[in-house]
Amino acid sequence: MSETGPKSAFELAMERLRRKDEDDGVAQQSLTDSQKAAIAEARNVHEARIAELEVMHNSALMRTVEPEARQKLEAGYRHDRERVTAERDAKIERIRTGEADR
Repeated sequence: MSETGPKSAFELAMERLRRKDEDDGVAQQSLTDSQKAAIAEARNVHEARIAELEVMHNSALMRTVEPEARQKLEAGYRHDRERVTAERDAKIERIRTGEADR
């Protein structure tokens, strides 16, 4: 047994994934401080946009009593959240790959 004690299932799974990446030739790359800051900023902007959408959505729901109109508002809200989240994920991926300036 090793000196550090037994490993958790998570640690074992992470080791397997690292070995698989090495076998597949995937190089692990650390993020720079500027990339970390840019990713944090993208996440903060996303959270603010989601909060704004939620406030606007709740306000619209309070003014609406018709079930059909409420369903449309809910569908629109879900669509907007998914769009903002997809934009955030795409921006983070561009930052990670170094394409953020494009």
